[in-house]
Amino acid sequence: MKNKVNLLFEEINQFATENSEALEQFRIRFLGRKGLLQDLFEEFKTLSNDQKKEVGQLLNQLKNAAQDKINQLKESVEGSASSEQADIDLTKPVMFREAGTRHPINLVRNEIIRIFARLGFTVSEGPEIEDDWHNFSALNFPPEHPARDMQDTFFIEKDPDIALRTHTSSVQIRTMETTKPPIRAIFPGRVYRNEAISARAHCFFHQVEGLYIDKNVSFADLRQTLLYFAKEMFAADTQIRLRPSYFPFTEPSAEMDISCNLCGGKGCGFCKYTGWVEILGCGMVDPNVLENCGIDSKVYSGFAFGMGIERTTNLKYQVKDLRMFSENDIRFLRQFESSF
Repeated sequence: MKNKVNLLFEEINQFATENSEALEQFRIRFLGRKGLLQDLFEEFKTLSNDQKKEVGQLLNQLKNAAQDKINQLKESVEGSASSEQADIDLTKPVMFREAGTRHPINLVRNEIIRIFARLGFTVSEGPEIEDDWHNFSALNFPPEHPARDMQDTFFIEKDPDIALRTHTSSVQIRTMETTKPPIRAIFPGRVYRNEAISARAHCFFHQVEGLYIDKNVSFADLRQTLLYFAKEMFAADTQIRLRPSYFPFTEPSAEMDISCNLCGGKGCGFCKYTGWVEILGCGMVDPNVLENCGIDSKVYSGFAFGMGIERTTNLKYQVKDLRMFSENDIRFLRQFESSF
């Protein structure tokens, strides 16, 4: 037991700190209710009477040494803390942190959601890493379909059937698989394409797609829905036109243009002097897509549409370079502090 006491004496003599937390741990280790000294006093009770006198004196000396070390270091720690406080110049002006603001992409995304919410559309989201079925096959993209080349993306090396989604149409499939009609929802999210980065394109961007499935849904319903959106998003005098197009998952399909909001449809450099600017793609949901999701295409019909949020933001704020949305330039972002 004397050897234990001597080792603890050495530990106490060598201990040094300027940290209050470390000092408190030292106190608990030696003088706490379950500390080393308490254990030694319990062991002391088992010694013979001849040993108790000598060992008892050593234990008392050890306890006093531990307490003296704590008192000594406590003064040092308190002195260090007061010295640090004395170094603080209370006359210096406060360094305020500037509050952030919402990103223009989020501003436009939220506005799109609010517009369609007034028409009864709910919001659904899904995974950004998708399987082939939800991203391609269920949407009328068979493996050999040439339209897949238009949506080349980033595949997972260990599993060629898993990829970063190329559109939020995958969430439409998941919704139709799990929800019985009527369905009225929009699907915002980030998507990926293997494209060269330029002022007009990026390898990732943001989309909002919409879906309406019910009995007797017509192309006229689609047109009126999109006309309402365009007028609410841009201006009350905004006009739209629908041009025939092709998408594997809709039939018939169309591209939608809006009258240029810079020149009012008269023609300018921004709209290439046509008076119109392309904004989104749309169409009636192909019956094969409905059947793939377990929806009877003889009973139900529906329409779908999709737009890039960056493109819509460009049209609303006349931002010329798509890359500015992801470069985190505070000078650019500050321009949107008062928006909405």
